[in-house]
Amino acid sequence: MEMGIAQLSMSMTQSRVAESAGIAVMKIAMDAGKENASQMTEMMKNAAVDPSRGNYIDARV
Repeated sequence: MEMGIAQLSMSMTQSRVAESAGIAVMKIAMDAGKENASQMTEMMKNAAVDPSRGNYIDARV
């Protein structure tokens, strides 16, 4: 089965469009992931920490 030049051109163009769309969606997802990581890091920095926590262990034998 032979494919005409016009059909081949259309097929290649559709393939490029689909690839470009996939890359754009991936970039958006990566940016959102970076933003979430940044917010989580900032939240952890601002969390109140009790300096005496973890200094003592209650153990019974």
